[in-house]
Amino acid sequence: MRGSQRLFEHGRFYDAFARRLAGGLYRRVVDDVVLAEPRPGAVLLDAGCGPGRLAMDIARARPDATVHGVDLAAGAIEVAVDRAARAGLADRTRFLCGDLADLPFPDGTFDLVVSTVSYHHWAHVSPVVAELARVLRPDGRLWVYDARAMPATPFRDAAREAMPDRAQGRAIVRTGWFPVPIFQRLAVSRSA
Repeated sequence: MRGSQRLFEHGRFYDAFARRLAGGLYRRVVDDVVLAEPRPGAVLLDAGCGPGRLAMDIARARPDATVHGVDLAAGAIEVAVDRAARAGLADRTRFLCGDLADLPFPDGTFDLVVSTVSYHHWAHVSPVVAELARVLRPDGRLWVYDARAMPATPFRDAAREAMPDRAQGRAIVRTGWFPVPIFQRLAVSRSA
């Protein structure tokens, strides 16, 4: 296990880190979800959810939705489960420790899959994208937010292979006060 992965295995450390680094990004993702996923009773997946902060923010903003979170770090999942219980969101948020390349969900489970600041950890992009595509409903969307410097080509190639009939896009994402946008959103949506 690499050094940064060991640090992030401890859920409370990662939670403090994520709050500082990704707070503005999380607010932007929640806004994007509220605007773009109007389906009542939507079922969403936060892929690489860490300590569950984003999943719970989405659940608060969309009280009709159910939000699942999956992360490889057991410590982060422990923090997410505890936080959801304390926030009274355990009935609409569910967290599992697992590998994004081997998800424990049936085909076509989710209306929307979001992933924030996780893509750069995917050693093998194709199996993860294929698995995210499998659990996505036929008219669902996949949004992957990460550092703008991350190359989009591996994601695009994997998405083209897993979902050849879907439209792809890339958008630069501005968050907070910082004058230069440091994030991007790689998206796969309904047929073009």
